[in-house]
Amino acid sequence: MRAVSRVARVIPQGASAQVERKQLVIGAEGWEKTTPFLFLSEDWFGAAKGFEEHPHRGMQTVTVVLEGALEHRDHTGANGILRAGDVQWMTAGHGVLHSEMPHGNQTAHTLQLWLNLPRSMKMIPARYQDQRFKETPIRTVPGGQIHVYAGRSGEVSHPHGSDYPMSLLDIRLGAGSSVGQEIATRDRGFVYVLEGRASIGGKEAGKGDVAWFEPGEGNELSVEAKEDFRGLLFAGEPIREPAVAYGPFVMNTRQEIQQAFFDYQAGKLVAQR
Repeated sequence: MRAVSRVARVIPQGASAQVERKQLVIGAEGWEKTTPFLFLSEDWFGAAKGFEEHPHRGMQTVTVVLEGALEHRDHTGANGILRAGDVQWMTAGHGVLHSEMPHGNQTAHTLQLWLNLPRSMKMIPARYQDQRFKETPIRTVPGGQIHVYAGRSGEVSHPHGSDYPMSLLDIRLGAGSSVGQEIATRDRGFVYVLEGRASIGGKEAGKGDVAWFEPGEGNELSVEAKEDFRGLLFAGEPIREPAVAYGPFVMNTRQEIQQAFFDYQAGKLVAQR
């Protein structure tokens, strides 16, 4: 069995010009402890708030809509609306300009993960993929179900939406139910508890906790619900390269960050299609 190595806690960050409320779920420990994952932010934002057009380079985002609706647009003119249970996979790669705003008069409650890219992939073309909740396969287990957005759970699988492979599972269990979830021995990952309480990999975790597991022995993670439980599981192989970030750019060196800003200011951030 894979053991959970530590349980961390979300960090409330209050309001800003963009959101009514924000929590830092991961990102405060240092990336050497969380790679390939960089940040996970939980945000609540309604009309007159949101993330107007901004750039990215060298990384990916994975956006999960928990409540409400989110409207996105990018530099290609593409746009769409994501609703509760939908996920968007975005590869910034060479460069993207996009916006994420609440749709209509609804308050969007979202999780956005920053997933790193290895050096060899940082300048690949940008792309989007919207994944709808109703089209996401489900594994039924005694006392619950697992929505498989990426990766595998039992006999149910779904292709990775990210260019750098990762797993994303939405685990929902009734009180007293349990499941063993397979985990690749090379993967690091975490379970973010959205509701309830469970024993995860031998450690207790409740709403707002983040239960981390490390690469190593044991290819199954146990989740035993003490109360009605919902948690998101993220897993991926660590990227063992230097990572330097400034603002919306994540590269390997400071010089590459400077080049990203030069390209943005010169209108060259976005690759010509």
